[in-house]
Amino acid sequence: MTANPSMTPLLRRVLTAALLLAVFVPAVLWAPAWLWALLMAAVIGMAAHEWARLSHFPVWPARLYAGLLTVCALILPYALTTDWPVFQHGLILLALIFWLLVAPLWLLGRWQAAAPFARAAVGAVVLLPTWAALLYLHERGPAVLLGVIAVVWIADTAAYFAGRHFGRHKLAPAISPGKTWEGVAGAFIALALYAAGISVLAGMPLLALLPMVLGLLYLSVLGDLFESWIKRLSGMKDSGDLLPGHGGVLDRIDALTSTLPVAAGMLMWLERAA
Repeated sequence: MTANPSMTPLLRRVLTAALLLAVFVPAVLWAPAWLWALLMAAVIGMAAHEWARLSHFPVWPARLYAGLLTVCALILPYALTTDWPVFQHGLILLALIFWLLVAPLWLLGRWQAAAPFARAAVGAVVLLPTWAALLYLHERGPAVLLGVIAVVWIADTAAYFAGRHFGRHKLAPAISPGKTWEGVAGAFIALALYAAGISVLAGMPLLALLPMVLGLLYLSVLGDLFESWIKRLSGMKDSGDLLPGHGGVLDRIDALTSTLPVAAGMLMWLERAA
């Protein structure tokens, strides 16, 4: 997708977001399970190719890596048949361990994991559970999936505009100089209002919703910072240029890689406890 040079960066960002919503929301609402799985495998394949690019894989190893993760996403649910739910739960558990324990330590220690095998393994840990969570949450209903993704969209949008207009204090300058505490505060306020709205519309207690929504905000920021650190190590500003105003596919789903698997894990736990 080629950007129009006459457009402002903000206009490119808004138009791209509107186009993505016009494609994504109908897919969530009306795509049958097989088509949804196919679409999500394609998304993960594109993100995997960008991850390989960030890891400085040569051209053909990068394509092979992306192809391998795409094939895994396409065939695993059908190849494993009755064992698929166990494998899906295992992927979600792996993501919980990574995002709740490993990723925070990774950023605090500013680990590099420069070896190609290490980068390939981390990419699989980041992307495959995201795909598994997208399938799981879609099975639970469009409202469930959209409700979780809306947390990330609202947080990202509010943080962008609050940081753009009020940003003064850097959140993590050594990792992502553009992110500010004011942006996080804007996201916090927007998500508190979102939780209040859900509480009124769905009849759910606000005191139960707020911790979940704000926990997802923390994970959203964590996922964003993690990809920013990988890009910083790679010396790249964006993971790609497919989406004008946003960068690449991985730039668009970075916060989803941390929030969706944890949200799926929370729902799995609630279902088992019920």
